[in-house]
Amino acid sequence: MLKFEKNCCKEEAEVFKALGHPTRLWIVEQLADGQEHCVCEFVDAVGVDFSTISQHLQILKRAGVIEDDKRGKQVYYRLRCICVTEFISCLKKR
Repeated sequence: MLKFEKNCCKEEAEVFKALGHPTRLWIVEQLADGQEHCVCEFVDAVGVDFSTISQHLQILKRAGVIEDDKRGKQVYYRLRCICVTEFISCLKKR
């Protein structure tokens, strides 16, 4: 008999929720090559304000998908959970 545990898969679900926005998926794809990118690069590329990109980055960071490194006034982001790139790649093949 199956039994559902309330806290089962909570962290994994947070990752899926974090990836559930096109801008955040795009950010992850940009970080998939292993290069770090600063907030300003995402702001310029997406064409939205700094606070919107910062919110997207914080959601990804809280879910453990990305991590940051502050250097002076700039914050650089890199992919922490590299396995999500395999999942995204798999989705694109369907």
